[in-house]
Amino acid sequence: MQIFFKTDVGLVRNSNQDDCRYGMFSDTSAWAVVCDGMGGVNGGSVASVEAVEEISNKLKEGFRQDMSEDELTQVMKSAVSSANRKVYEMSCESEILRGMGTTVELAVIKDGVVHVVHAGDSRVYIVYNDRIEQLTTDHSLVQEMVIRGELTEEQARVHPSKNFITRALGVESALDLDYISRPFIQGNMLLMCTDGLTNYFAAGELLDIIQNTSHEELTEKLVSIAKERGGSDNITVAVISAE
Repeated sequence: MQIFFKTDVGLVRNSNQDDCRYGMFSDTSAWAVVCDGMGGVNGGSVASVEAVEEISNKLKEGFRQDMSEDELTQVMKSAVSSANRKVYEMSCESEILRGMGTTVELAVIKDGVVHVVHAGDSRVYIVYNDRIEQLTTDHSLVQEMVIRGELTEEQARVHPSKNFITRALGVESALDLDYISRPFIQGNMLLMCTDGLTNYFAAGELLDIIQNTSHEELTEKLVSIAKERGGSDNITVAVISAE
């Protein structure tokens, strides 16, 4: 198992409100969490940093190599819920942090399965058998319009309301989380990223770049291309490969 990570402020923002952390539990078990903060001058970065810190700590405290899939799912959801409460309480206690929040993507790979807990419009993709599949569904206004058939995926990427998300960590006292799992075997790759990347790429183009770039160079290349195309937001990419 290999993990690669890159984050960049982009070309327009003054600060980076994305955050990411990752690690290995064993040679065959890995985890990563990616957050994209929002809210005021400082609120977004506070929300993402606090969420990543809380989730990472709770996950490491609760993980056991011999735990069942149900137990792992519960630990992951509990870690994210704990972060939600912490960020929400901080926002209630500070006027300058009021309304802050963050997207969250938490992935754990264990025993040949990838488990994902998700809220917001950051994304997780899996690459396998020369295919790329988006595991997460954006919690956003434009995604709801796509589901209703009012927009195509391409139109959604450039729609003026594309940044309006319908679910985020820390905005309310409780958070509804999506959970997804898939087999994850040798040769598979997991791509976790914020919308600072996906605003500039369709899935097919991502697959083409992945297939023609070494794992070591992939995060750097994707961030570089996103910046060449405008870099209007912070850009974060994490890659986990099963080799």
